[in-house]
Amino acid sequence: MKYFELRCLAFIKKNIELIESFDILSSYINFSLTKDEELKKLHEEKNFKNYCFGNFYPIEKDKVYKAGKTYEFIIRSLDEEFIYKLQKYLRENINNSYLQVLQTTKKEVKQFFISELYTVTPTITTVKDENDKSIFWTVDRDGDILKLQKQLQDNLLKKYENFYNEKLEPTQNFIQLLEIKNQKPQSIYFTKKSDEKQIKVRLFGNKFKIVPNEDEVSQKLAFVALGCGLGEKQSYGGGFVLGKVLR
Repeated sequence: MKYFELRCLAFIKKNIELIESFDILSSYINFSLTKDEELKKLHEEKNFKNYCFGNFYPIEKDKVYKAGKTYEFIIRSLDEEFIYKLQKYLRENINNSYLQVLQTTKKEVKQFFISELYTVTPTITTVKDENDKSIFWTVDRDGDILKLQKQLQDNLLKKYENFYNEKLEPTQNFIQLLEIKNQKPQSIYFTKKSDEKQIKVRLFGNKFKIVPNEDEVSQKLAFVALGCGLGEKQSYGGGFVLGKVLR
């Protein structure tokens, strides 16, 4: 197993507030995808995208990314062809009013033993409430940690099967320990068009520290989380994670 990473250097054309940064980055990436027929089809399909991205960094103290400065962001995918194509089209997207990608550096990462996962962007997870209605999992609205862990694992199993076209047979949940790092729900905002109107949508998520189990299946799922995100809504910036190597 391996994933592929693009480290992107972006020039900011006008100030971007943190609250709108996910939407702006997502739109930039999505527009780049439309430049290739296969990538455009992937973008339009209601299926797993097999990629994830992190927000601009470093973050400013006033939570505003400044015009005239450069910041980095990272895109990852299990699909090398996806990264190869996107590397080209990101730099060609020159008419965006907020940013311009100046440089991209591609990196291949082979599977390694993961001792810890840390979510950098909010992990979005939906579960069913007592009325069988889908809700965002938060401590206040649900609070069932076992349900959360099951949902996270089921999502990763589906991503693995979707990309590798084979099923894994776990004997336990891949999570040995889960720690919620936020005191209140974390949010991702994006703009959705409806009846020619623009509606602001808010996604609720959490940031976690996860210690995965050491067995082969658990380590594969932890690696999938690194390669294409933990939880849902990766195309909006959800569930971008970092991994700690056991030394």
